Amino acid sequence: MTNIVAGTPTSRQVERDARLVSADEHHVSPSEIALGVVIGRTSEAFDFFVFGIACALVFPKVVFPFVSAVDGTLLAFAVFSLGFVFRPVGSVIFLQIDRRHGRGVKLTTALFLLGISTAGIAFLPGYDDIGSWSVVLLVLLRIGQGVALGGAWDGLASLLALNAPRNRRGLYAMVPQLGAPIGLMVAAGLFAFFMANLDIDDFLSWGWRYPFFVAFTINVVALFARLRLIATEEFAELLNTRDLLPVPIRTLVRTQWRDILIGAFVPLASYALFHLVTIFPLSFVQLFTDRTPESFLELECLGAVSLTIGVVVSGLLADFIGRRTLLGSSAAGIAGFSFAIPFLLNGGLQGHLVFILVGFGLLGVSFGQAAGAVAANFSKANRYTGSALTSDLAWLLGAGFAPLAALGGYTLFGLWAVVVYLLSGAACTLGALAFNRGLAMRTDM
Repeated sequence: MTNIVAGTPTSRQVERDARLVSADEHHVSPSEIALGVVIGRTSEAFDFFVFGIACALVFPKVVFPFVSAVDGTLLAFAVFSLGFVFRPVGSVIFLQIDRRHGRGVKLTTALFLLGISTAGIAFLPGYDDIGSWSVVLLVLLRIGQGVALGGAWDGLASLLALNAPRNRRGLYAMVPQLGAPIGLMVAAGLFAFFMANLDIDDFLSWGWRYPFFVAFTINVVALFARLRLIATEEFAELLNTRDLLPVPIRTLVRTQWRDILIGAFVPLASYALFHLVTIFPLSFVQLFTDRTPESFLELECLGAVSLTIGVVVSGLLADFIGRRTLLGSSAAGIAGFSFAIPFLLNGGLQGHLVFILVGFGLLGVSFGQAAGAVAANFSKANRYTGSALTSDLAWLLGAGFAPLAALGGYTLFGLWAVVVYLLSGAACTLGALAFNRGLAMRTDM
C-alpha cells in the first residue's frame, strides 16, 4: 500500500467518504473508465497542441520579434521542448504527493496547475510591451505545463488495459489515444477560425489568446471526470487489486531500469512522427511557402479524422496480428514514409493533402498501440510508476525536440534532415522491440 506521513493533510478521508456515498448507486464499468481516459487525454492534447500551434504562428511575432522569423520560430520551439523536459520532473514531484496525500490531491493540484499555466499564456504581454520579461514569463508558464502534465498521470489507461478481455487488449489499448485527434481537431479548428476571420493585427493582438482560455475550461471538465471515477469504492478496489499505486522512483530504477529504457524506446517512431506531421509543417508552410497557415490548419482538421480512423484500426489489427507485429510494421512504414516527405511538402496543395492523409493515418495506426506497450514488463507493484516514467521519457526522446530538430535541420540540410530524424526513431523502435523479444514472450506484451 502507500506511505502516509502522520499529521500531513490528505484527501484519502474525503475520498473514502465519497466512495461510501456512491457505493450503493455507482459501479465503475469499462465504458466509464474509457470515457474518463478520453476526456483526460483530450484536455492534455489540446493544451499541448494549442501551445505548439502558437509556437509556429504566434510567438515568433509576439514574443521573439527581435530576431528573424526563422530564428524566432526556433526559439519558440526551444521553449516548446521545455514542456517535455520538465514532464519527468512533474512525475517525480506528484508521485510523492500521491503517496503522501492521495490521488485526489495529486490530480486536483496537477490539473489546476496545467489549466492556470495554459490560461496564463492568454494574458501574456508581448515583447513590445515588457521586453525580455515576455520571454521569461513564457518559459515559466511552459515549465508549469510540463510539470503539471507529468503530475496528471492517473493510471486510468493502465487500469483500462488491465481489465480488458484477453482477445480485446489492442482495442482497449487504443481508447486513450483517441484524445489526441480530438484535441488536435479542436485546437486547429479554433486557430483556423480566428485566422480566417480576423486581420493579422487583431489576430496577433487578441485572437490567438482565445484558445488558451478554452483550455482552462476543458481542464476543469477533465478534472471532475477523473475525480468522479476515483471517488468510487469499486475504482479504489480495482486500483488496489491491480497494485496501481505509486512506489519510490529509486526503487523502480534500481529493480527495473532496463524495462524503463525499453519502454521509452519502443514508441519512439510513433512519437517522432507525432509532431513532424502536426507542428513542424505549420512552421514550414508559414516560413517557406506562399500558402496561408489557416488553409493548412484546415487540412490538419481533416488529418485528425484520418488519425482517428488509424487509431481505431490499430486496435483491430493489434488483436488480429499482435501488438508487437503491429508496432514493428508501423515503424517500418514510418521509415518508408519518411523518404516521401521532401517530395510531398514541396508538392503544393496535392502534396500537402497526401502528406496529411497518409502521415496522420500512419501515425494513428502506430500511435494507437504505442502507449504502455511494455507495461506488462513491470511487476504489479511497479507498474503504475513505471508506466508514468516510461511515458515521460518516450515523449521527451521522441517528440519533445522534434519541431526544433526538424526546422533547425531543414535550415542547414533541407528536408532530408527530417528523413534522418524519422529514420532514427524507426530504428530505435525496431531495436527496442528486438531487445524486448524474450520479455514480451514471457509477459505477453
